[in-house]
Amino acid sequence: MLYGINERKGFIAITGGIGTGKTTLCRALLSHLEGSTKSALIFNAFISDMELLETINQEFDVRMDPVARSKKDHIDALNQFLLKTFSLGGNAVLLIDEAQNLSHTVLEQIRMLSNLETEKEKLIQIVLVGQHELKELLTAPSLKQLNERIMVRYDLKPLHSKDVQGYVEHRLVVAGGRGDLRFTKGAFKSIYSYSQGNPRRINAVCDRALLIAYAREKYTISKGMVKKSIKEIQGDITVKLQATGWSWRRITSFTMLLLLLIMAAGFAGWSFRKPVLGLFPGEKKITEVKSTSRSLEHKKEAATLFLDERTSLASLFSLFNVKRNGENYDISNDYLGLVSFTIDPEYYVMFKKPFRVHLSDSTSLPFSRYLLIREIISDGAIAVDARGRERPVTRDFILRHWGQKVSWVYPYKSKNINLVKGMSVPDVLIVQRILNEIGYLVEPTGIYDESTFHEVIRFQKVFGLMADGIVGRRTRALLFQMTN
Repeated sequence: MLYGINERKGFIAITGGIGTGKTTLCRALLSHLEGSTKSALIFNAFISDMELLETINQEFDVRMDPVARSKKDHIDALNQFLLKTFSLGGNAVLLIDEAQNLSHTVLEQIRMLSNLETEKEKLIQIVLVGQHELKELLTAPSLKQLNERIMVRYDLKPLHSKDVQGYVEHRLVVAGGRGDLRFTKGAFKSIYSYSQGNPRRINAVCDRALLIAYAREKYTISKGMVKKSIKEIQGDITVKLQATGWSWRRITSFTMLLLLLIMAAGFAGWSFRKPVLGLFPGEKKITEVKSTSRSLEHKKEAATLFLDERTSLASLFSLFNVKRNGENYDISNDYLGLVSFTIDPEYYVMFKKPFRVHLSDSTSLPFSRYLLIREIISDGAIAVDARGRERPVTRDFILRHWGQKVSWVYPYKSKNINLVKGMSVPDVLIVQRILNEIGYLVEPTGIYDESTFHEVIRFQKVFGLMADGIVGRRTRALLFQMTN
Protein backbone atom coordinates (compact mmCIF):
# COMPACT_ATOMS: atom_id res chain seq x y z
CA MET A 1 0.00 0.00 0.00
CA LEU A 2 2.83 2.39 0.85
CA TYR A 3 4.52 1.47 -2.40
CA GLY A 4 1.38 2.24 -4.41
CA ILE A 5 0.94 5.59 -2.65
CA ASN A 6 4.57 6.73 -2.70
CA GLU A 7 4.98 5.73 -6.34
CA ARG A 8 1.65 7.42 -7.25
CA LYS A 9 0.14 4.33 -8.88
CA GLY A 10 -3.38 5.75 -8.74
CA PHE A 11 -5.58 2.80 -7.73
CA ILE A 12 -4.94 0.14 -5.06
CA ALA A 13 -7.36 -2.68 -4.17
CA ILE A 14 -7.12 -4.62 -0.90
CA THR A 15 -9.57 -7.48 -0.34
CA GLY A 16 -10.08 -10.05 2.40
CA GLY A 17 -12.65 -11.98 4.39
CA ILE A 18 -14.46 -10.75 7.51
CA GLY A 19 -12.06 -10.34 10.43
CA THR A 20 -8.83 -10.62 8.42
CA GLY A 21 -7.70 -7.13 9.48
CA LYS A 22 -8.79 -4.81 6.67
CA THR A 23 -9.93 -1.94 8.89
CA THR A 24 -6.90 -2.38 11.15
CA LEU A 25 -4.73 -2.20 8.05
CA CYS A 26 -6.43 1.07 7.03
CA ARG A 27 -5.66 2.67 10.38
CA ALA A 28 -2.11 1.34 10.36
CA LEU A 29 -1.59 2.79 6.89
CA LEU A 30 -2.73 6.23 8.02
CA SER A 31 -0.28 6.15 10.92
CA HIS A 32 2.59 5.34 8.53
CA LEU A 33 1.94 8.13 6.04
CA GLU A 34 4.35 11.02 5.90
CA GLY A 35 3.27 14.41 7.20
CA SER A 36 3.20 15.85 3.67
CA THR A 37 0.58 13.27 2.62
CA LYS A 38 -3.03 14.38 3.08
CA SER A 39 -5.55 11.61 3.74
CA ALA A 40 -9.30 11.15 3.57
CA LEU A 41 -10.88 8.05 5.14
CA ILE A 42 -14.44 7.00 4.29
CA PHE A 43 -16.05 4.21 6.33
CA ASN A 44 -19.64 4.54 5.12
CA ALA A 45 -19.84 3.13 1.60
CA PHE A 46 -23.64 3.40 1.36
CA ILE A 47 -23.54 6.87 -0.18
CA SER A 48 -24.45 8.53 -3.48
CA ASP A 49 -21.95 9.99 -5.92
CA MET A 50 -22.77 13.51 -4.75
CA GLU A 51 -22.41 12.54 -1.08
CA LEU A 52 -19.06 10.97 -1.96
CA LEU A 53 -17.73 14.26 -3.34
CA GLU A 54 -19.04 16.21 -0.35
CA THR A 55 -17.46 13.72 2.10
CA ILE A 56 -14.09 13.75 0.31
CA ASN A 57 -13.91 17.54 0.41
CA GLN A 58 -14.89 17.54 4.10
CA GLU A 59 -12.19 14.95 4.92
CA PHE A 60 -9.54 16.93 3.02
CA ASP A 61 -10.81 20.13 4.66
CA VAL A 62 -11.41 21.72 1.26
CA ARG A 63 -13.17 25.04 1.65
CA MET A 64 -16.20 25.30 -0.60
CA ASP A 65 -18.04 28.32 -1.90
CA PRO A 66 -21.29 28.61 0.11
CA VAL A 67 -23.30 28.72 -3.10
CA ALA A 68 -21.61 25.64 -4.61
CA ARG A 69 -24.20 23.00 -5.43
CA SER A 70 -23.15 20.95 -8.45
CA LYS A 71 -20.72 18.07 -8.90
CA LYS A 72 -18.57 20.32 -11.06
CA ASP A 73 -18.20 22.81 -8.19
CA HIS A 74 -16.99 20.08 -5.82
CA ILE A 75 -14.63 18.52 -8.38
CA ASP A 76 -13.15 21.92 -9.29
CA ALA A 77 -12.53 22.74 -5.61
CA LEU A 78 -10.97 19.30 -5.05
CA ASN A 79 -8.74 19.71 -8.12
CA GLN A 80 -7.46 23.09 -6.87
CA PHE A 81 -6.65 21.50 -3.50
CA LEU A 82 -4.79 18.59 -5.15
CA LEU A 83 -2.75 20.89 -7.42
CA LYS A 84 -1.73 23.04 -4.46
CA THR A 85 -0.74 19.95 -2.43
CA PHE A 86 1.29 18.60 -5.35
CA SER A 87 3.06 21.95 -5.88
CA LEU A 88 4.20 21.84 -2.25
CA GLY A 89 5.69 18.35 -2.73
CA GLY A 90 2.82 16.56 -1.01
CA ASN A 91 0.49 13.72 -1.92
CA ALA A 92 -3.20 12.93 -1.34
CA VAL A 93 -4.76 9.58 -0.43
CA LEU A 94 -8.44 8.65 -0.52
CA LEU A 95 -9.09 5.45 1.45
CA ILE A 96 -12.53 3.82 1.22
CA ASP A 97 -13.32 0.95 3.60
CA GLU A 98 -16.12 -1.60 2.96
CA ALA A 99 -15.85 -0.69 -0.73
CA GLN A 100 -17.85 -3.77 -1.75
CA ASN A 101 -20.94 -1.77 -0.78
CA LEU A 102 -20.28 1.01 -3.31
CA SER A 103 -22.77 1.30 -6.16
CA HIS A 104 -21.69 1.21 -9.80
CA THR A 105 -22.51 4.91 -10.10
CA VAL A 106 -20.24 5.82 -7.17
CA LEU A 107 -17.43 3.59 -8.49
CA GLU A 108 -17.67 5.31 -11.85
CA GLN A 109 -17.42 8.67 -10.09
CA ILE A 110 -14.30 7.42 -8.29
CA ARG A 111 -12.81 6.41 -11.64
CA MET A 112 -13.44 9.93 -12.93
CA LEU A 113 -11.53 11.34 -9.94
CA SER A 114 -8.45 9.43 -11.07
CA ASN A 115 -8.40 11.69 -14.13
CA LEU A 116 -7.24 14.51 -11.85
CA GLU A 117 -3.57 14.38 -12.77
CA THR A 118 -0.64 16.29 -14.21
CA GLU A 119 1.22 15.27 -17.37
CA LYS A 120 3.33 12.78 -15.39
CA GLU A 121 1.79 12.19 -11.94
CA LYS A 122 -1.51 11.16 -10.39
CA LEU A 123 -2.73 13.87 -8.03
CA ILE A 124 -4.79 11.51 -5.87
CA GLN A 125 -4.13 7.91 -4.84
CA ILE A 126 -7.29 5.88 -4.23
CA VAL A 127 -7.28 2.79 -2.01
CA LEU A 128 -10.34 0.52 -2.17
CA VAL A 129 -10.61 -1.88 0.78
CA GLY A 130 -13.37 -4.46 0.89
CA GLN A 131 -14.53 -8.04 1.27
CA HIS A 132 -14.15 -10.69 -1.46
CA GLU A 133 -17.30 -9.37 -3.13
CA LEU A 134 -15.27 -6.32 -4.20
CA LYS A 135 -13.22 -8.53 -6.56
CA GLU A 136 -16.40 -9.83 -8.17
CA LEU A 137 -17.82 -6.30 -8.37
CA LEU A 138 -14.76 -4.97 -10.20
CA THR A 139 -14.98 -7.72 -12.84
CA ALA A 140 -18.34 -6.40 -14.03
CA PRO A 141 -18.20 -5.30 -17.72
CA SER A 142 -19.48 -1.83 -16.78
CA LEU A 143 -16.45 -1.32 -14.49
CA LYS A 144 -13.84 -2.61 -16.92
CA GLN A 145 -12.13 0.77 -17.24
CA LEU A 146 -11.83 1.08 -13.45
CA ASN A 147 -10.58 -2.50 -13.02
CA GLU A 148 -7.83 -1.97 -15.61
CA ARG A 149 -6.58 1.11 -13.74
CA ILE A 150 -5.88 -0.82 -10.53
CA MET A 151 -2.11 -1.24 -10.48
CA VAL A 152 -1.61 -2.69 -6.98
CA ARG A 153 -3.73 -5.52 -5.54
CA TYR A 154 -3.53 -7.75 -2.49
CA ASP A 155 -5.86 -10.36 -1.02
CA LEU A 156 -5.62 -10.82 2.77
CA LYS A 157 -5.68 -14.50 3.77
CA PRO A 158 -6.24 -16.09 7.19
CA LEU A 159 -3.11 -17.07 9.08
CA HIS A 160 -1.65 -20.51 8.53
CA SER A 161 -1.75 -22.85 11.53
CA LYS A 162 2.05 -22.57 11.97
CA ASP A 163 1.83 -18.76 12.11
CA VAL A 164 -0.77 -18.52 14.89
CA GLN A 165 1.82 -19.04 17.65
CA GLY A 166 4.10 -16.33 16.24
CA TYR A 167 1.15 -13.95 15.91
CA VAL A 168 -0.01 -14.46 19.50
CA GLU A 169 3.53 -14.19 20.92
CA HIS A 170 4.12 -10.98 18.95
CA ARG A 171 0.88 -9.47 20.26
CA LEU A 172 1.93 -10.34 23.82
CA VAL A 173 5.30 -8.66 23.31
CA VAL A 174 3.76 -5.53 21.78
CA ALA A 175 1.36 -5.38 24.73
CA GLY A 176 4.34 -5.19 27.09
CA GLY A 177 4.85 -8.86 27.95
CA ARG A 178 8.30 -10.05 28.95
CA GLY A 179 7.89 -13.78 28.62
CA ASP A 180 5.98 -14.45 31.84
CA LEU A 181 2.88 -15.61 29.94
CA ARG A 182 2.77 -18.58 27.59
CA PHE A 183 0.24 -20.67 25.71
CA THR A 184 0.71 -24.45 25.53
CA LYS A 185 0.88 -26.26 22.18
CA GLY A 186 -2.54 -27.72 22.86
CA ALA A 187 -3.89 -24.22 23.44
CA PHE A 188 -2.54 -23.05 20.08
CA LYS A 189 -4.11 -26.03 18.33
CA SER A 190 -7.48 -25.24 19.88
CA ILE A 191 -7.14 -21.56 18.95
CA TYR A 192 -6.50 -22.44 15.32
CA SER A 193 -9.22 -25.07 15.25
CA TYR A 194 -11.74 -22.46 16.38
CA SER A 195 -10.43 -19.44 14.45
CA GLN A 196 -9.17 -21.12 11.26
CA GLY A 197 -6.49 -18.43 11.23
CA ASN A 198 -8.91 -15.48 11.36
CA PRO A 199 -7.12 -12.72 13.35
CA ARG A 200 -10.33 -11.28 14.83
CA ARG A 201 -11.33 -14.66 16.25
CA ILE A 202 -7.79 -15.29 17.50
CA ASN A 203 -7.83 -11.94 19.31
CA ALA A 204 -11.22 -12.65 20.88
CA VAL A 205 -10.43 -16.14 22.17
CA CYS A 206 -6.96 -15.14 23.44
CA ASP A 207 -8.37 -12.11 25.24
CA ARG A 208 -10.96 -14.26 27.02
CA ALA A 209 -8.38 -16.99 27.78
CA LEU A 210 -6.04 -14.41 29.36
CA LEU A 211 -8.92 -13.17 31.49
CA ILE A 212 -9.61 -16.71 32.68
CA ALA A 213 -5.90 -17.20 33.47
CA TYR A 214 -5.85 -13.91 35.39
CA ALA A 215 -8.85 -14.98 37.47
CA ARG A 216 -7.10 -18.27 38.29
CA GLU A 217 -3.73 -16.56 38.92
CA LYS A 218 -2.08 -18.72 36.25
CA TYR A 219 0.74 -17.75 33.89
CA THR A 220 0.29 -20.68 31.49
CA ILE A 221 -2.79 -20.71 29.27
CA SER A 222 -3.83 -24.32 28.77
CA LYS A 223 -5.98 -26.06 26.20
CA GLY A 224 -8.77 -26.28 28.77
CA MET A 225 -8.75 -22.51 29.32
CA VAL A 226 -8.96 -21.91 25.58
CA LYS A 227 -11.89 -24.30 25.22
CA LYS A 228 -13.67 -22.58 28.08
CA SER A 229 -13.11 -19.18 26.49
CA ILE A 230 -14.45 -20.48 23.15
CA LYS A 231 -17.57 -21.77 24.87
CA GLU A 232 -18.10 -18.40 26.57
CA ILE A 233 -17.64 -16.49 23.31
CA GLN A 234 -20.03 -18.74 21.43
CA GLY A 235 -22.63 -18.39 24.18
CA ASP A 236 -23.13 -21.75 25.88
CA ILE A 237 -26.76 -22.86 26.23
CA THR A 238 -27.53 -23.50 29.89
CA VAL A 239 -30.06 -26.09 31.00
CA LYS A 240 -32.84 -24.82 33.24
CA LEU A 241 -32.60 -27.24 36.13
CA GLN A 242 -35.53 -25.59 37.84
CA ALA A 243 -37.78 -27.51 35.45
CA THR A 244 -36.73 -30.77 37.08
CA GLY A 245 -37.48 -29.47 40.55
CA TRP A 246 -33.85 -28.67 41.43
CA SER A 247 -33.15 -25.10 42.54
CA TRP A 248 -29.71 -23.49 42.43
CA ARG A 249 -29.73 -23.25 46.23
CA ARG A 250 -30.28 -26.99 46.56
CA ILE A 251 -27.55 -27.71 43.98
CA THR A 252 -25.11 -25.47 45.87
CA SER A 253 -25.88 -27.14 49.20
CA PHE A 254 -25.49 -30.61 47.72
CA THR A 255 -22.16 -29.64 46.10
CA MET A 256 -20.78 -28.22 49.37
CA LEU A 257 -21.78 -31.39 51.25
CA LEU A 258 -20.09 -33.56 48.62
CA LEU A 259 -16.88 -31.50 48.84
CA LEU A 260 -16.83 -31.80 52.65
CA LEU A 261 -17.20 -35.59 52.42
CA ILE A 262 -14.34 -35.82 49.91
CA MET A 263 -12.10 -33.66 52.12
CA ALA A 264 -12.89 -35.77 55.19
CA ALA A 265 -12.11 -38.98 53.29
CA GLY A 266 -8.83 -37.44 52.08
CA PHE A 267 -7.71 -36.50 55.61
CA ALA A 268 -8.60 -39.93 56.91
CA GLY A 269 -6.68 -41.65 54.14
CA TRP A 270 -3.59 -39.49 54.80
CA SER A 271 -3.66 -40.20 58.55
CA PHE A 272 -3.70 -43.97 58.02
CA ARG A 273 -1.39 -44.03 54.94
CA LYS A 274 1.46 -45.95 56.64
CA PRO A 275 -0.63 -48.86 58.02
CA VAL A 276 -2.43 -49.14 54.71
CA LEU A 277 0.75 -49.10 52.61
CA GLY A 278 2.28 -51.69 54.93
CA LEU A 279 -0.36 -54.17 53.77
CA PHE A 280 1.04 -54.06 50.25
CA PRO A 281 4.40 -55.59 49.26
CA GLY A 282 4.85 -52.96 46.54
CA GLU A 283 5.65 -50.21 49.08
CA LYS A 284 9.37 -50.71 48.57
CA LYS A 285 8.93 -50.36 44.82
CA ILE A 286 7.05 -47.09 45.34
CA THR A 287 9.97 -45.75 47.41
CA GLU A 288 12.42 -46.81 44.71
CA VAL A 289 10.37 -45.04 42.04
CA LYS A 290 10.38 -41.83 44.11
CA SER A 291 14.15 -41.96 44.59
CA THR A 292 14.62 -42.56 40.85
CA SER A 293 12.36 -39.59 40.15
CA ARG A 294 14.50 -37.38 42.41
CA SER A 295 17.68 -38.46 40.60
CA LEU A 296 16.07 -37.62 37.27
CA GLU A 297 15.11 -34.20 38.64
CA HIS A 298 18.74 -33.60 39.62
CA LYS A 299 19.85 -34.52 36.10
CA LYS A 300 17.23 -32.19 34.68
CA GLU A 301 18.50 -29.33 36.86
CA ALA A 302 22.04 -29.92 35.60
CA ALA A 303 20.96 -29.37 31.96
CA THR A 304 20.26 -25.67 32.57
CA LEU A 305 21.54 -24.54 29.16
CA PHE A 306 18.27 -25.64 27.59
CA LEU A 307 15.66 -23.04 28.51
CA ASP A 308 11.89 -23.14 28.27
CA GLU A 309 9.78 -20.58 26.38
CA ARG A 310 9.14 -18.29 29.33
CA THR A 311 12.71 -18.21 30.68
CA SER A 312 14.35 -17.78 27.27
CA LEU A 313 12.02 -14.93 26.26
CA ALA A 314 12.45 -13.05 29.55
CA SER A 315 16.23 -13.49 29.45
CA LEU A 316 16.37 -12.38 25.81
CA PHE A 317 14.69 -9.06 26.63
CA SER A 318 16.94 -8.70 29.67
CA LEU A 319 20.05 -9.16 27.51
CA PHE A 320 18.75 -6.63 25.00
CA ASN A 321 18.24 -4.05 27.75
CA VAL A 322 21.76 -4.65 29.11
CA LYS A 323 23.32 -4.27 25.64
CA ARG A 324 21.16 -1.22 24.91
CA ASN A 325 22.25 0.55 28.11
CA GLY A 326 25.89 -0.39 27.53
CA GLU A 327 25.94 0.94 23.95
CA ASN A 328 23.72 3.99 24.45
CA TYR A 329 20.84 2.91 22.26
CA ASP A 330 18.19 5.57 21.79
CA ILE A 331 14.86 3.80 21.37
CA SER A 332 12.64 6.47 22.90
CA ASN A 333 10.54 6.53 19.72
CA ASP A 334 10.79 2.80 18.99
CA TYR A 335 8.63 -0.25 19.63
CA LEU A 336 10.14 -3.54 20.74
CA GLY A 337 9.15 -6.66 18.85
CA LEU A 338 10.24 -10.29 18.69
CA VAL A 339 11.25 -11.41 15.18
CA SER A 340 11.85 -15.00 14.09
CA PHE A 341 13.73 -16.32 11.07
CA THR A 342 14.59 -19.71 9.61
CA ILE A 343 18.33 -19.53 8.95
CA ASP A 344 21.00 -22.12 8.12
CA PRO A 345 23.42 -22.69 11.04
CA GLU A 346 26.59 -21.56 9.24
CA TYR A 347 25.35 -17.96 9.25
CA TYR A 348 25.14 -17.62 13.03
CA VAL A 349 28.71 -16.26 13.10
CA MET A 350 27.40 -13.05 11.47
CA PHE A 351 25.09 -12.26 14.40
CA LYS A 352 26.06 -9.30 16.60
CA LYS A 353 23.06 -9.12 18.97
CA PRO A 354 21.74 -11.62 21.59
CA PHE A 355 19.49 -14.29 20.09
CA ARG A 356 17.88 -17.62 20.94
CA VAL A 357 17.93 -20.86 18.97
CA HIS A 358 14.98 -23.21 18.83
CA LEU A 359 16.60 -26.57 19.62
CA SER A 360 16.48 -29.27 16.97
CA ASP A 361 15.05 -31.94 19.30
CA SER A 362 12.13 -29.77 20.49
CA THR A 363 9.78 -31.18 17.86
CA SER A 364 9.70 -34.53 19.65
CA LEU A 365 8.93 -32.96 23.04
CA PRO A 366 5.63 -31.61 24.40
CA PHE A 367 7.29 -28.24 25.01
CA SER A 368 9.83 -26.09 23.16
CA ARG A 369 13.45 -25.70 24.32
CA TYR A 370 15.85 -22.91 23.46
CA LEU A 371 19.55 -22.09 23.60
CA LEU A 372 20.16 -18.44 24.50
CA ILE A 373 23.29 -16.86 23.01
CA ARG A 374 24.67 -13.60 24.43
CA GLU A 375 27.51 -13.14 21.96
CA ILE A 376 29.61 -14.94 19.36
CA ILE A 377 33.29 -15.67 20.04
CA SER A 378 36.04 -17.08 17.82
CA ASP A 379 35.51 -20.77 18.63
CA GLY A 380 31.85 -20.76 19.55
CA ALA A 381 29.64 -18.52 21.65
CA ILE A 382 28.76 -17.38 25.16
CA ALA A 383 25.43 -18.90 26.20
CA VAL A 384 23.26 -18.01 29.20
CA ASP A 385 21.77 -20.77 31.34
CA ALA A 386 18.49 -20.83 33.25
CA ARG A 387 20.11 -19.20 36.30
CA GLY A 388 21.52 -16.32 34.27
CA ARG A 389 25.10 -17.58 34.32
CA GLU A 390 27.33 -17.20 31.26
CA ARG A 391 28.73 -20.44 29.88
CA PRO A 392 30.95 -20.89 26.81
CA VAL A 393 29.76 -23.40 24.20
CA THR A 394 31.66 -24.71 21.20
CA ARG A 395 30.77 -24.30 17.55
CA ASP A 396 30.10 -28.05 17.28
CA PHE A 397 27.67 -27.83 20.21
CA ILE A 398 25.72 -25.03 18.49
CA LEU A 399 25.59 -26.82 15.12
CA ARG A 400 24.52 -30.08 16.79
CA HIS A 401 21.54 -28.45 18.49
CA TRP A 402 20.63 -25.89 15.81
CA GLY A 403 16.96 -26.12 14.89
CA GLN A 404 17.19 -23.41 12.17
CA LYS A 405 14.54 -21.18 13.78
CA VAL A 406 16.15 -18.23 15.59
CA SER A 407 14.64 -15.10 17.17
CA TRP A 408 15.76 -11.84 18.73
CA VAL A 409 14.47 -8.48 19.97
CA TYR A 410 14.12 -5.81 17.28
CA PRO A 411 13.35 -2.13 17.98
CA TYR A 412 11.32 -0.72 15.10
CA LYS A 413 9.87 2.67 14.28
CA SER A 414 6.11 3.18 14.35
CA LYS A 415 6.35 4.86 10.93
CA ASN A 416 8.92 2.73 9.13
CA ILE A 417 8.69 3.25 5.38
CA ASN A 418 9.75 0.52 2.99
CA LEU A 419 12.84 1.44 0.99
CA VAL A 420 12.48 0.96 -2.76
CA LYS A 421 14.63 1.69 -5.79
CA GLY A 422 14.98 5.38 -6.55
CA MET A 423 14.53 6.64 -2.99
CA SER A 424 17.01 9.01 -1.36
CA VAL A 425 16.49 9.15 2.39
CA PRO A 426 18.87 8.76 5.40
CA ASP A 427 17.74 5.16 5.96
CA VAL A 428 19.08 4.18 2.52
CA LEU A 429 22.58 5.25 3.56
CA ILE A 430 22.30 3.20 6.78
CA VAL A 431 21.29 0.08 4.83
CA GLN A 432 24.10 0.59 2.31
CA ARG A 433 26.70 0.87 5.07
CA ILE A 434 25.46 -2.32 6.77
CA LEU A 435 25.51 -4.25 3.47
CA ASN A 436 28.99 -2.94 2.79
CA GLU A 437 30.10 -3.96 6.27
CA ILE A 438 28.97 -7.58 5.84
CA GLY A 439 30.60 -7.97 2.43
CA TYR A 440 28.12 -6.83 -0.22
CA LEU A 441 29.37 -4.62 -3.05
CA VAL A 442 27.41 -1.46 -2.30
CA GLU A 443 28.70 2.09 -2.46
CA PRO A 444 27.21 4.18 0.42
CA THR A 445 25.73 7.11 -1.52
CA GLY A 446 22.35 7.50 0.17
CA ILE A 447 20.58 6.83 -3.14
CA TYR A 448 18.77 3.52 -3.67
CA ASP A 449 20.39 2.84 -7.03
CA GLU A 450 20.47 -0.20 -9.31
CA SER A 451 23.51 -1.82 -7.66
CA THR A 452 21.96 -1.46 -4.18
CA PHE A 453 18.75 -2.99 -5.51
CA HIS A 454 20.56 -6.08 -6.87
CA GLU A 455 22.65 -6.52 -3.71
CA VAL A 456 19.54 -6.33 -1.52
CA ILE A 457 17.92 -9.04 -3.65
CA ARG A 458 21.08 -11.17 -3.31
CA PHE A 459 21.02 -10.68 0.47
CA GLN A 460 17.34 -11.61 0.65
CA LYS A 461 17.84 -14.78 -1.41
CA VAL A 462 20.71 -15.97 0.79
CA PHE A 463 18.68 -15.66 3.98
CA GLY A 464 15.37 -16.95 2.65
CA LEU A 465 13.50 -13.64 2.55
CA MET A 466 11.14 -12.56 -0.21
CA ALA A 467 13.62 -11.43 -2.88
CA ASP A 468 11.77 -8.33 -4.09
CA GLY A 469 14.49 -5.72 -3.51
CA ILE A 470 12.26 -3.87 -1.04
CA VAL A 471 13.85 -3.19 2.34
CA GLY A 472 10.90 -3.80 4.62
CA ARG A 473 10.70 -4.59 8.33
CA ARG A 474 12.00 -8.17 8.11
CA THR A 475 14.96 -7.20 5.93
CA ARG A 476 15.71 -4.34 8.34
CA ALA A 477 15.45 -6.68 11.32
CA LEU A 478 17.99 -9.11 9.82
CA LEU A 479 20.38 -6.27 8.92
CA PHE A 480 19.97 -4.94 12.48
CA GLN A 481 21.15 -8.31 13.83
CA MET A 482 24.28 -8.25 11.66
CA THR A 483 25.64 -4.84 12.61
CA ASN A 484 27.22 -3.28 15.67
